Amino acid sequence: MRISSIPYLLLFVVSLSVTCRCDAQQQTNGPDKPEALPRIAGVTTVFRRNSHAEVIIGRLIRGYSLNDEGARPGLTLASLFTDQVPDNDISREWSTDYGFPIMQSVRDALTLRSESLNVDGVLLVAEHGDYEKSATGNKQFPKRRLFGEVAETFESSGRAVPVFIDKHLADNWKDAKWVYDRAKELKVPLMAGSSLPVLWRYPAVDTRRDSKIEEIVAVSYGSLDAYGFHALEMVQCLAERRAGGESGVRSVQYLTGDAVWKARKAGRFSPQLFEATLDRLTQKRWEQRKKTLEESVREPVLWMVEYRDGLRASILTLNGAVADWTAAWKYAGENQIASARFQVQEDRPFGHFSFLVQGFEKMVATGKPAWPVERTLLTSGILDALLTSKLNGGEVLPTPWLDVRYTSNYDWKQPPEPISTAASK
Repeated sequence: MRISSIPYLLLFVVSLSVTCRCDAQQQTNGPDKPEALPRIAGVTTVFRRNSHAEVIIGRLIRGYSLNDEGARPGLTLASLFTDQVPDNDISREWSTDYGFPIMQSVRDALTLRSESLNVDGVLLVAEHGDYEKSATGNKQFPKRRLFGEVAETFESSGRAVPVFIDKHLADNWKDAKWVYDRAKELKVPLMAGSSLPVLWRYPAVDTRRDSKIEEIVAVSYGSLDAYGFHALEMVQCLAERRAGGESGVRSVQYLTGDAVWKARKAGRFSPQLFEATLDRLTQKRWEQRKKTLEESVREPVLWMVEYRDGLRASILTLNGAVADWTAAWKYAGENQIASARFQVQEDRPFGHFSFLVQGFEKMVATGKPAWPVERTLLTSGILDALLTSKLNGGEVLPTPWLDVRYTSNYDWKQPPEPISTAASK
């Protein structure tokens, strides 16, 4: 993921509360007697440079800047399990350099080779590795299998600790719902999701809580399974604040090629909202090439999502013309349009991942998720349904199973500006 047009200085600045806590620990305990931090087990597919595992779990090892300098999470890595060990693996070297053990099973990572659960939380990061794709084109990361082994350890130990699952709960609805239900059964504090709902927005706006949102239009880029999930979570974090909370999705449809431009001309999504998303882009590549938007996008994709309460959301993937995530929305009965660009930090230390770690740390401390896992359950299901619509030739797909109902108390706030760490290694 990328970031542009944001100034960089020296090091990434984390929240004042974390910094103050670190300072207080040093003053109270002294450098030789640090306060015991919650112990976290890392469970991942692969651990290589710039992988999600490194930029999430790696922050517990090397700090928020990923260079052994500056502020650190109030958590410590107790163990690490990797499902695969590619040639560019760095976990074994880091194990020697930083003194954490590599375990040969998920159970050992959680028990530290003892007879009982011996950690205070679990970070499950499965976003890279050599795995097959499903018939719908979604990469089949072993999230159900890995979480299943975590859950078995909890059950045999008689207790559970907080778990964070990076990005979607699983690549298909059946497995995602299984993970969610299993966590509920064992009373596991569970969070999941991508960084899009928690990172920087320009301008710094959010949907009004308890308002009636009529329509949302969003622009995305990149692969449909990986980056498309980001776009869906961007939309969902806006939609979930509407009056009545979330009530689920009635149907979805996948369109591509000329069908996208025909849908635009037919007004199947608001032209005003679409123009607002384009106005938030950092650059309009088609204008730089002196082409039309249609000429610049070889294979446009339109995702149409109809919610059970009447809200409509349209997400356009416009590879070749855009390289940002933007969204625009309109409230019922109002002419005013709101819009924003959701901005990531493409370069190390990939500061947007810090906010996931901070949310997880909050859950470890309180036992309560910092944002609703139902958001990710629903977006996991929407993505699977959209890719199924694609597989079926772009038909409208009714989704009665996506009757996911929840309310969100999460309030987004603009994070501090990211600060470059050119020395990050």
